[in-house]
Amino acid sequence: MRRGITATALVAALALAATACGGDKSDGGSSSGELSGTVTWWDTSSVGSEDKVFKKLAEGFEKKHPKVDVKYVSVPFGDAQNNFKNAAQSGKAAPDVIRSEVAWTPDFASLGYLAPLDGTPALKNQDDFLPQAVASTKYEDKTYAVPQVIDSMGIFYNKKLLQEAGVEPPTNLDELKSSAKAIKDKTGKTGLYLRGDDPYFFLSFLYGEGGDLVDAKTKTVTVDKPEGVKAFKAVKTLVDDGTAKTDASDGWENMMQAFKNGDVAMMINGPWAVADTLTGKEFTDKDNLGIATVPAGSAAHGAPQGGHNLAVYAGSKNLAASYAFVEYMTSVEAQATAAGELGLLPTRTSAYAKKEAVNSEIVGFFKPVVETAVERPWIPEGGSLFAPLGVEYTKVLTDQTTPEKAAKAVGDEYRKLLKDWK
Repeated sequence: MRRGITATALVAALALAATACGGDKSDGGSSSGELSGTVTWWDTSSVGSEDKVFKKLAEGFEKKHPKVDVKYVSVPFGDAQNNFKNAAQSGKAAPDVIRSEVAWTPDFASLGYLAPLDGTPALKNQDDFLPQAVASTKYEDKTYAVPQVIDSMGIFYNKKLLQEAGVEPPTNLDELKSSAKAIKDKTGKTGLYLRGDDPYFFLSFLYGEGGDLVDAKTKTVTVDKPEGVKAFKAVKTLVDDGTAKTDASDGWENMMQAFKNGDVAMMINGPWAVADTLTGKEFTDKDNLGIATVPAGSAAHGAPQGGHNLAVYAGSKNLAASYAFVEYMTSVEAQATAAGELGLLPTRTSAYAKKEAVNSEIVGFFKPVVETAVERPWIPEGGSLFAPLGVEYTKVLTDQTTPEKAAKAVGDEYRKLLKDWK
């Protein structure tokens, strides 16, 4: 009897250098051409919700290819980028397949850690993928990953609390402030939880003021332009006037608990948070959860394009099975399952016609948001732009610096990181 997928701790996976890059069949095939051997997969999805669905999907791949053993490893998202780099650089214990945040893909590719996928089975029916999803998989005109999930951000709101306060979901920052005041006056609750320890949550405000981190086409740093200063001022004002509460650490947990327990009426988040949100006591009736477009700044509505790709390690000893696994996990059927069970947005156009996606209210809302989301710079340094931004973002929200100084400090750090950029 075949054993199922084994969920392995990361430490154990790193110790299994011999098996992590292939398995018992180094070429991933047998004399009959049937796939075999081991595929180690690092999954970075949310534990307790997304991981269960993806693990079950991977078990389906084992049933389709009974001679392939998928070693499933749940890797904390915050650790995965550096852990993969360390493993790939050493040539030991790197997985065959990694779930890569979109900004990591060009970084890994530039270092030579990913296998090019053009012409492989991994890119089956590649014309079916959304163009904006494909953009993050490219580096120097080659494809190094396959898009699995695409996303953006919206404002989640507690319908009951907004109704008690007599307000509608805010469409801009001025409405957000007035709504928060009404919510406080009528219910005693805080209007918004603004995550203060993750700069990704700052991007909607930056784009809303007409700014951006960099202009990759002209190789120009733009975060320290007037629009960037306005964005830092905007988030600081939300905290200073009581519209929002924030934090400097444990932001995800604090935000989710505050919203799920009804301590705050709104939060900014993405489709990946829906399943977790619905476990909260405020949302035992799931119809109490509302989602709207992130409130506009002075210039526009702005939400970042995010998502995850599946990439194959260049040093994998089981490329054939790894390519097949990536194709299976990004197929129309797999994406439809993720849409139906998790509300995650497919990257394949045809998946949106499947009943699971059609019947998902979350997919229905976020699809137009994704179509108008702001595309991030797909440069190798893209993922590294967040560290200096995060430092200054937190300092602004906790009164350790001014918006002007923060914007300048981030710009200075970017010019050190991006050689020869203006």
